[in-house]
Amino acid sequence: METQQPVEAHVETRHLEKRYGGVHALRDVNVQIHRGEVHALVGENGAGKSTLGKIIAGAVRHDGGTLVVNGKAAAYRAPMDAIRDGIAIIDQELAMLPDRAVIDNVFLGIERAHGGVLDNRSAREEFEELVASTGFELNPETLVGDLRLADQQKVEILRALARRADLIVMDEPSAALTPGEVRQLHGVIRSLKARGATVVLVSHFLEEVLAVSDRVTILRDGEHVRTAVTADETRESIIHSMLGRHLTEPPEIAAAPDTAPVVLEVTGLTRPGHFEDVSLTVRAGEIVGINGLVGAGRTEVCRAVFGADRYRSGEVRLNGERVRFRSPAEAIKANVAMLPENRKELGLLMHRSVKENLTLPHLDLFARAGVLWSGRERGEAEELVTRAGVKTASVDALVSTLSGGNQQKVVLAKWLAKEPRLLIVDEPTRGVDIGAKSAIYDILRELASRGIAILVVSSELDEVLELSHRVLVMARGRIVAEYDHHEANKDLLLTAAFWTPESERTAQEAAA
Repeated sequence: METQQPVEAHVETRHLEKRYGGVHALRDVNVQIHRGEVHALVGENGAGKSTLGKIIAGAVRHDGGTLVVNGKAAAYRAPMDAIRDGIAIIDQELAMLPDRAVIDNVFLGIERAHGGVLDNRSAREEFEELVASTGFELNPETLVGDLRLADQQKVEILRALARRADLIVMDEPSAALTPGEVRQLHGVIRSLKARGATVVLVSHFLEEVLAVSDRVTILRDGEHVRTAVTADETRESIIHSMLGRHLTEPPEIAAAPDTAPVVLEVTGLTRPGHFEDVSLTVRAGEIVGINGLVGAGRTEVCRAVFGADRYRSGEVRLNGERVRFRSPAEAIKANVAMLPENRKELGLLMHRSVKENLTLPHLDLFARAGVLWSGRERGEAEELVTRAGVKTASVDALVSTLSGGNQQKVVLAKWLAKEPRLLIVDEPTRGVDIGAKSAIYDILRELASRGIAILVVSSELDEVLELSHRVLVMARGRIVAEYDHHEANKDLLLTAAFWTPESERTAQEAAA
């Protein structure tokens, strides 16, 4: 009988350990990643999946155990060490030069030169080849800082491909991409595999894991639960291993009373080039979702209401009183809160403690005569950590040491010290695993039950359908549809999201 040849391990971890202060991020992890496979790492936020991916790519140093690459022990001090071994990473935390062009960022550190002179022609030709192979549409001369988040993610992917790595770690690569861009990314992953490359995919999108990976490793609380052939798994079996339990069904949405007072009323809001003639209302205790394609103007409307951006015309009323906030600080004083789309740049001070981030918006609650009461501040921070279910060794830990899901809980919890009248939430669970997502939903529902008006912007259809009493759909800077929770469905939302003036004229002619 013919014996099956053993599969070569591209990377192996033996009893791997990693600590962040008092948090044991990885504990005795033993995993083999086969050469030429797509290997997914899944788990709740804080389970250690991103940490494991970063150790493989040299972005994080392990504390104990052994990392074996190509059959030899490796002790990387920096990502450049891993690149020399053919390993690159597309990090969840985008690391680029915002004031440099796309093409400069793609070839950063591997610039083409002859005789000390940069070879711009060769770089441009290779850039065009990379763009053609991925289907990504990017202008090489555009400054990275001027790109939206999804396009910045594409630059990261192109940069990894430019290094011709034979192992690429992708940490949540599709978190900021549209459905069409996700399909392009999956095509890139499959083409990499076809060329013999190994892909380590860190993802909380289980549908993505099931669609593109060959094997999946499940981590829980820093420990290796099991590794399995993905074809033998289901979404439910993976969730059970991730959580150690079955996920409960979401509760039915309690109807917001029609008699509840209108907290937010927006009429005819217009900012040319961004949104036009936007009108909406949110009642006390109501969750209103805004869905639509990236670039539809959803975030821009919310930023205008919150005072982060100016608008040309229209009216905003809060509890019946006309307001026009000139800054977010004015909105906060009026008891309006907002969770921004990009938590790391706009929602957190990454190099300050959990405590400082939680209490920063409301320092007046913890001070008397200009003197901060540190004991009272600490007590409030600890209470908020417990209330939001933030996993941290201490409120003194740097917020940068927390997982993405726990960082998002901190962004949300900091508004709970002084509950707002209106809470605006932009992409509340981006980069968050299914367990943390459920916890954030519970917090939002609890706040709504206490009469807080909530406006939720989300690209995820399931999210707006599960959370919202009403769903608004934006397209091309306009609100083009509104659905009650009971009538809303994915087909209706998708159809509305692709609205154009031409499609509306066609529909009117057909109706006539």
